[in-house]
This record gives sequence, structure tokens and C-alpha cells, in this order.
Amino acid sequence: MSLHKLDHRRTTVAIVGGGQAGLSTSWFLTRDGVDHVVLEAKTLGHEWRDRRWDNFTLVTPNWHCRLPGYAYDGPEPDGFMGRDEIVAWLSGYAPTFDPPVVEHTAVTRLTEREGGGFVLTTSGPDGEETWEAEHVVLATGGYHLPIVPSWASALDPSITQLQSADYRNDDQLPEGAVLVVGSGQSGAQIAEDLHLAGRQVHLALGDAPRVARFHRGRDCMTWLADMGLYDTPVAQYPGGVAAREKTNHYVTGRDGGRDIDLRQFALEGMRLYGLLDGGRDGALSFRPTLTAALDGADAVYNSICRDIDRHIEAQGIDAPAGAPYEPVWVPESEPTSLDLAAEGVTSVVWAIGYRPDYRWVQVGVFDGTGRPTHTRGVTSVPGLYFLGLPWLHTWGSGRFHGIARDAEHVATAITGAFDRVAAG
Repeated sequence: MSLHKLDHRRTTVAIVGGGQAGLSTSWFLTRDGVDHVVLEAKTLGHEWRDRRWDNFTLVTPNWHCRLPGYAYDGPEPDGFMGRDEIVAWLSGYAPTFDPPVVEHTAVTRLTEREGGGFVLTTSGPDGEETWEAEHVVLATGGYHLPIVPSWASALDPSITQLQSADYRNDDQLPEGAVLVVGSGQSGAQIAEDLHLAGRQVHLALGDAPRVARFHRGRDCMTWLADMGLYDTPVAQYPGGVAAREKTNHYVTGRDGGRDIDLRQFALEGMRLYGLLDGGRDGALSFRPTLTAALDGADAVYNSICRDIDRHIEAQGIDAPAGAPYEPVWVPESEPTSLDLAAEGVTSVVWAIGYRPDYRWVQVGVFDGTGRPTHTRGVTSVPGLYFLGLPWLHTWGSGRFHGIARDAEHVATAITGAFDRVAAG
């Protein structure tokens, strides 16, 4: 792929972010002949390479990997690509349509231009520059700043602290036990990775749900796709847009895919706790929520399986029998404290999650928590759009599965704006 040499700093559409969301938007604009540029702070798709651990795998089947004009066509559609395979697959996308990309160019400020349109201030190899655009698509995702308790700095400085995005493998951590904080997809899988590497793992659970990897002879996420769950607009889910705040279900694609059963890990020696509540020096405290967290996750697991059972029955599908999950271990008590030194804990991996950081976007499209307000990526400010956010429109929006549909919607909104101007 040749990166276009742009001798001007004015464009019709500026796309901020060169991941799958930004590139998908570029594909539609390229198809429609719309002048645009993709501004990428680092390199195309770098987050898949730089923010995933060595044994990372997709939790969705490979057949979910589809972008506009480009889909997984390898030998294992029902398998789960590892990190390096994902990087290789995604790196093959841009050469198929040669998007106008400017890499190593970070957008540091976005403001509205007097009279309409936007001004983007960038920082790159040539220093600070200014771009002007009639439309801007913000495709930087929603995971910018790691969530860490304010008291984390009060822990013993001899304890190594690491964010989930910076974890690669157990070799990078000092010898000793590891505390993983958070049981969402990253936390549960990192805890598993360390457990399989032979580390003594202590895991502080949140309220993340879980899902079966396989049920009734097929991958659960394939069943859910058939049932239309990834295509249902967020407003149609119970609680409506509140679904955007839900934690994703934990499961793994490792070794061909399997459940993550924290109760089984406990039988094998992993130490489980409820919600981490506080800490100082080497003493941590936990809320007595372990039993509730495990029971809640299992309840969601079985509920999803029952939904699949009903779908199978309603459609008259011939599928092997299934069975609900039965707990293989239950806590004898609720642990509420942990002495790091006494238990030999030498490192902490924070996997609580991330929050968005749009301080550089100086346009009034955010709610009181700093999250963008939009309808399927289209904001109330003419010409400003978001893409690639979890639950932007459907459950599939933050995944490869649904990005093409969202990108096409935003691209159509942009070209429709041209038509309205011409008609006016």
C-alpha cells in the first residue's frame, strides 16, 4: 500500500483513527469517490499488536471477521485467530483499496470552524499542523484511559503494577504470586493465562457475566448470530441504551475454544475474592460479593443456553441435547482481606476496564460523564460522527461482526449531507 502524499491540509472528510472502524469508513468513501483522509496517531491497526498479550485469541469465531469488501477466508471459520493471526489478517485489508492514510499523526485538538466544518490540530513528524474538514468521523474507539483505584499509588512500591493492555506474558512479571483485578474478558483470560503458566493467581471478581463456549453442538456466538442478537438495535434491549454500560461475557477462544470456569480454577488452586474495595501498603480489603458474582455469572450462562434451547425448539432444529451448568465448587466463606506479602504476591494486573477520553474534542456533543451523545454514530452537530464504539447501534458494533453496517450508515449520512446541500 502506498501512503498518499497529500500536499494540502484541506479535505472533505477527516477520519480520526486507522483501526477497523476508520478503515471501514474509508472503504465506503473510497467506493463513493469522496475526498477524505485517515489520520492515524501510530500505524494502521496497531492496537491489535500493541495492546494484546502473547496468547490472546478472539472470543468470537473467525467467520465474524468481516469488513467492507474483505472477510476471513481461511481454513478455520469456526476457529479463533490468535493475536499475530489477527494482525496479519487486518494488515491485508488496506492494500485492497489503498486508503488515503497519514500515519504517525495524532489529532490533538478538534474545534468547530466559523461558518461550518471543523479544524483539526495534529502533531506528527513535521510538528504541529492544521487540517480543515467539512466532516469528521471519530473512529478512535471508547477505551482510552485505564480505570485504576485512586489508592493504587498507596500500595507497597515493591509491588509491580501493570495495566491489562501492557500485559504480555508471565515472564515479564517478577517471580511470585499475581493478583488480577477484574473478571471481564481481559481479566478472566489473563488470570487463565497466568494460571496455565503455573503462577499462583489471586483474582478479584467484579460482576461480569459469562457464556458457554459451545452448546447443543455449536458455538454459542454462532447460535446468537442466527438468533439476530448481534443485529438488534440497542434501544430494543431491556434497559435500552443502558446496555452500553454492560460488561462483556467472559469466555475464551484459546486451544480451539472453551468455557472459562472460575470455579474449576478455584479447585485447581486459584484464589478468588469479591470486589476489591481498598488497600494500602500490603493490605487489601474486599467486599463479600464472591458468591453473588459466581452465581450471577452462572445464571447468565444458563439463561443464554435456555434462550438457545427455545430457538432450537421454535425452529425445529435437529441438535444434540444440552444440559445446564452445575457448580463444581462453592466458596466456604467470603474472603475480605489479603496480605500481599504473606501470600507472596509481587505483582498486580489491573483489568477493571477503560473509559473514554475525548478532552481533545472541543465540540459540545458529550453527556455529563464525558461520553458522546449520538444516534447510531450521528451527533447533533452537523458533520460530526462517531464509529467503532461498543453498542454504538448493536451488540456487534464494537466487533468485526457489525462494523461494516455501522460504517456504511455513517458514510451514507455524509453523502446524504452532500445531497441536501446540493438540493438546498
